[in-house]
Amino acid sequence: MSRLTATAVKAARAAGRYGDGNGLFLLVGRGGGKSWLVRIQKDGRRRDFGLGSAAKVPLSLARDRAALVRSQVEAGIDPIAERRKAAGIPTFRQAATLAHAEHKGSWANGKHQAQWLSSLEAYAFPAFGDVSVAAVDAPAVRDALAAIWLQKPETARRLRQRIRTVIDWAVGKGYRDGPIAMTVIDKALPKQRERVKHHAALPYADLPAFMGELRRKETMGRLALEAVILTATRSGEVRSAMWSELDLEGATWTVPATRMKARREHVIPLSGASLALFAKMKGHRRGDSELVFPGTVKGKPLSDMTLTKALRDMGLSVTAHGFRSTFRDWVAEMTNWPAELAEAALAHMVADKTVAAYQRGSMLEKRKAMMAAWANYCDGASGGNVVRIAL
Repeated sequence: MSRLTATAVKAARAAGRYGDGNGLFLLVGRGGGKSWLVRIQKDGRRRDFGLGSAAKVPLSLARDRAALVRSQVEAGIDPIAERRKAAGIPTFRQAATLAHAEHKGSWANGKHQAQWLSSLEAYAFPAFGDVSVAAVDAPAVRDALAAIWLQKPETARRLRQRIRTVIDWAVGKGYRDGPIAMTVIDKALPKQRERVKHHAALPYADLPAFMGELRRKETMGRLALEAVILTATRSGEVRSAMWSELDLEGATWTVPATRMKARREHVIPLSGASLALFAKMKGHRRGDSELVFPGTVKGKPLSDMTLTKALRDMGLSVTAHGFRSTFRDWVAEMTNWPAELAEAALAHMVADKTVAAYQRGSMLEKRKAMMAAWANYCDGASGGNVVRIAL
């Protein structure tokens, strides 16, 4: 039985919930805003559905909408999915933009955020960007990928993954009945023969001499590069390092999960050489900036190209990221430390679940000795001898 009247709806002022019967409620917010809600319970599950603002939806229409939602739920139809369909299904271009907006917050790499849409704009949108996302099919996707599959294999693989993300997003939003058969598309594409290209790395045997040359001149790029090498971290983690992350007395640097590729906090033990470097960086601090390696633009970190330029000025074609490989090769070929300890230092996820279960800790004390030995080797003090700690 209905209990509300049009006059009562207009007169309602106190914040709260006013029932009309059959699960229909008028909600009045603290600021005076009014809206409609219908509550439905089926098979022991309770769900609430908004029906619009009371300023635009009169009581009679709210009752009609509530009745429609009840009938849809009773028939096993999802009212929210039906409402989305009635509002119109977006094109693939629109769906990609919406999916990008929802996903980009989980990506730590700003460059990746920009490239994600640009690859779709270059290779997918011209082919089916203006087609309804519900109508995009496997042949259309295959043809778009085939155009660059052999000429730009890495770009094509990334494009494939991004198209799949948009399609999966559309399925989750109720705009499509199902995903695209990517397995069929893969079989319909030619085999890519290009091998994965790794970051160019300096051989560990050349590192001590390189470090001596690197320290001959003091620039922000060279100082940051030295930090990358001594800590075996990624250049992005060094370039965005904050003073608040450093505990120079405790000899640790804690990189928060939000800045790590694996989205897990990473504690780095600092060797004597690392501590000396960060102490030197105090003299380069700019005003109240928290950045350890500030860039030329106020409040912005050092650019990645600054590290690349430092290497190019020294006549080298290696990359800053490649020094992680240099470190890994040194551990494998010059020491007896186990591979999992080196992987922990590099903040790599352990693929073997059984091994990972026994390595929940950061192995900080063991890594401290290993990073001290690495710093000594960089300084040319190890003489190339095998080093070991008690396991």
